[in-house]
Amino acid sequence: MKIRHSLIDRRQALTTLGLSGALSLGIPRSLHAAAELTQAETANVDLVNAMCATWVAPMNFSKLGELLSDDCIYRATETAPSVSGRDAIIERLQGLGQAAFIEFEVIETFARGSIVVNDRIDRFDLPNRKIEWHGVGVFYIKDGKIAEWSDFTIL
Repeated sequence: MKIRHSLIDRRQALTTLGLSGALSLGIPRSLHAAAELTQAETANVDLVNAMCATWVAPMNFSKLGELLSDDCIYRATETAPSVSGRDAIIERLQGLGQAAFIEFEVIETFARGSIVVNDRIDRFDLPNRKIEWHGVGVFYIKDGKIAEWSDFTIL
């Protein structure tokens, strides 16, 4: 018990010293704020937002396809095999296009260089079931098109 007590005291002391040390260094507040997006990052975010906006009923797969590179790679979830090529991706997604209601609710988006990440909730009202999926989409943008798109489920 005494050993545990001294470990807690040491942690508390180090935490206190670390916080007061950081404050005394006068670290600028600007380092805590999100970085401003570059012009290229803004364009990449706009592209991903445009892709998410195509997900409404009735689904327009031609418009979606225009945003994907010819050799785009898509992975529906972290456990799904990837699909390569715009046409194969559109074919894979056709079943979701039968939904009476489709919504991609984008909660938060950020970008660094050619990578865009968004936290979103996807909703589909299909003829035989309803789907609500919460996840993170990771997009790699190349030459103004989505070259890779992987979704990861948030449990």
